Amino acid sequence: MNRPYNLMIKCRLSAARSVSLFRKITAGLLLMFSSLPLSQAEDAPAPAVDPATSLPAAPSWLPPVTPVPGETAPASDATPAPAADTPQTDTTPVNNSTAIPDASAAAPVMPLVQPVTSNITVAEMGQPNGLTLSGGQLQSGIIFTLPADEVVTNAHLSLALKISPALIARDTTLELMLNGQPLGNLPLNQSSNGGDVYDLDIPSAMVVSNNNLSFRVHDSNTMTCEKDQSDKYWVTILPTTSIGLEGQQLNIGRNLGNFPRPFFDGLQMQESKITLGFSASMKPGDVSAAAIVSSYLGMLSDYRSIDFPVILNDLPDQNGILFGKPGDKIGSLTLPASKGASLQIIDNPINPVYKLLLVLGNDDNELRQSAYRLISGGMPNNVDHLDVAQQTIPTSKLYDAPRWIDTSRPVTLGELAGKDPDSLISNGIYHDGIQVAFRAAPDLFMWDGHNIPVRIDYRFPTENWIDEDNSRLNVSINSNFLRSLTVNKVGLVENIWRRLGGDSRQERYTLQLAPYLIYGDNQLQFYFDIKPKKEAPCGILTSDNIKSRIDPKSFIDLSGSYHFAQLPNLSYFVGASYPYSKLADFSDTLMLLPPAPTADEVHTLLNLASRAGKATGMPVNHVQVAFGLKGDEQNNPLFDRDVLAVATLGDTSFTQQLLADSPFSINGGAMGVKTPTDIQRVVAWLTGDWYRQPVDADRYLSSTGAWRGFVSYRSRWSADHVVVLATGTDDQQLLKIHNDLKSPKINANVRGDLAIITDENGIRSFSVGQQFPTGQMPWYMMVLWYASNHIVILSLIATLLSLVIGLSLFVVLRRHAAKRLGQK
Repeated sequence: MNRPYNLMIKCRLSAARSVSLFRKITAGLLLMFSSLPLSQAEDAPAPAVDPATSLPAAPSWLPPVTPVPGETAPASDATPAPAADTPQTDTTPVNNSTAIPDASAAAPVMPLVQPVTSNITVAEMGQPNGLTLSGGQLQSGIIFTLPADEVVTNAHLSLALKISPALIARDTTLELMLNGQPLGNLPLNQSSNGGDVYDLDIPSAMVVSNNNLSFRVHDSNTMTCEKDQSDKYWVTILPTTSIGLEGQQLNIGRNLGNFPRPFFDGLQMQESKITLGFSASMKPGDVSAAAIVSSYLGMLSDYRSIDFPVILNDLPDQNGILFGKPGDKIGSLTLPASKGASLQIIDNPINPVYKLLLVLGNDDNELRQSAYRLISGGMPNNVDHLDVAQQTIPTSKLYDAPRWIDTSRPVTLGELAGKDPDSLISNGIYHDGIQVAFRAAPDLFMWDGHNIPVRIDYRFPTENWIDEDNSRLNVSINSNFLRSLTVNKVGLVENIWRRLGGDSRQERYTLQLAPYLIYGDNQLQFYFDIKPKKEAPCGILTSDNIKSRIDPKSFIDLSGSYHFAQLPNLSYFVGASYPYSKLADFSDTLMLLPPAPTADEVHTLLNLASRAGKATGMPVNHVQVAFGLKGDEQNNPLFDRDVLAVATLGDTSFTQQLLADSPFSINGGAMGVKTPTDIQRVVAWLTGDWYRQPVDADRYLSSTGAWRGFVSYRSRWSADHVVVLATGTDDQQLLKIHNDLKSPKINANVRGDLAIITDENGIRSFSVGQQFPTGQMPWYMMVLWYASNHIVILSLIATLLSLVIGLSLFVVLRRHAAKRLGQK
């Protein structure tokens, strides 16, 4: 039952008047600027703010930014940068290289601001299960951020709570604070256990780019002294709790130095949508350049969701990035002339508050050069046009993805934790666990019986009120419990020595981690479960002055592993874009589309490129894109690589060509699985491949209407490579793959070489075709691996050898017996 509750806002009258006055002045200025003619608005003074201060740091794979010889920004295009967070228009004069809108298009009104609204939930703030306050942990908070080029004019908090019956019966209140300033107090003794929603208006002046929304339970009966009542007294801020915001999108001007803003802002907590546009005559080189940029932006987004809608021969309503050759027409816009590779940012003719970034080149190489220059380092400031000089694009080596853990040496947890030294420290008794995330190549292989050593150096606080016998350090990986480590060494001698006053602290332990527990994306978790003694003072329970530490020199050692796997395996693909990510720049990858791809097919392909950049930490700088199959692919070096294809089943001719010589077939726009021949069945039985499901997969496909998913098989153009096809029964189904891959449940259940996703039944995976080994292992281990995986053939060989040896010995012994008996 939802019922509004008017919170008591505790603020002094003068503060309230100041906030009200500030909001009125802000709203008046915005209204005044938006109604002024352009010439008057340009004269309005604006404080000088460096727009680069809110940009994300340059990625680690990039070299230091140095000027490229021959790279110039036309002087006529260079203008002083407008203030990043101040409404202002760019007054750069138009020169010969400026994009020209169609003359037939009406001249738009020139607003300086654009109304925007958003609603951020606690789940989107990084707390998918909400936030629970209980026992001695009566205070906690959530951090949320907002794009730097938005000004909030109205804010509203919708607080959804679930409170334990025992806490309702007490005299408690919940204090809310934003950025250290009180918002109000909510009595918790008037709630029902069914969960309630409380509404609160927030002064807009209190909401900034980085915000801390905190909660604290006040209890007049000193609940903090009831040490073991965390399961009895609790209040949960539900994940549906949200902050609704209304504001203004500011015009930050035409400045390449702002990139990746305004197209992507690292402070945006909700999914970013970046529209990419192409002309009606879109070429593979245009999509290649777009794949490079989308993979880079996906890399910047990291754990945040990002989407790349595609439009053909039309302009986006808001910000967008356009790719093409000079003279191409996209909607009402004709791309400007250029002597070579170039970048340019212009006002969107539909609404000049929004910007269009033009990535231009006269051929495929120049387009790639423009895209690489855009992502390879900081863009020059205060310019809206840049001529790009030719430069060598570096190539990747096998398994050199920056975000993948090094397997040639032990890697310390300090390296994995990054630049924040406090991330391996817990404060107080009640705290969050220490999380150490790392990514690994999904094809790591170790022989049975071999484990991965993880050395943990740790320290508990040395306080006399800590119950050292019951306190533990709990260690887990990917939510799998590993071990509970004690404060002191365990054993009779150690116990006696400790009671005599000796030092028996255990501060180092080496775990043996089973290889199957390592995935493409991993998280080591440490939790110091500190138990206070019964006589511990109440004030200690809420103190943050004690620290528990994981030593940054602790390490995980994967140097005993090999890169070896059996393909096709779709779980590797959805987890880490493998095998394409073996070379993180996709230099051994071909992205394949139908002869005339739709916007939705290109949209899906670019989202997959974005996932690859997110998984590896490197853009796909050397990816190649092709449209359609022409019949000459067998000896075409472009196809001597792994192929990532996107097509709907409606492209019947293309999918039939693509699936030729594979275990799959297309008949009347529907996919099926070919029936194995008798020879194929015998070979599968002899090789120990007893778990294929071609009949089950074919039955499921024939009984399923609308679906989307993935198909994988050995490439007919190169026996050492694979093909992965992202497909769906139509464009609408194909677009759903993006949201499917955001679901941990779906990701965890994609496996084999056929994964089918439906709205009704979720995910179903099958193994249909034959797998083949790939990777590098010593020859003697390969022999053992083949023997262990082909037990039938090994048994037949052993039987044959036994027969040969037995018959040979029989003949020899028979002759020897005849000779001994004097028989001829």
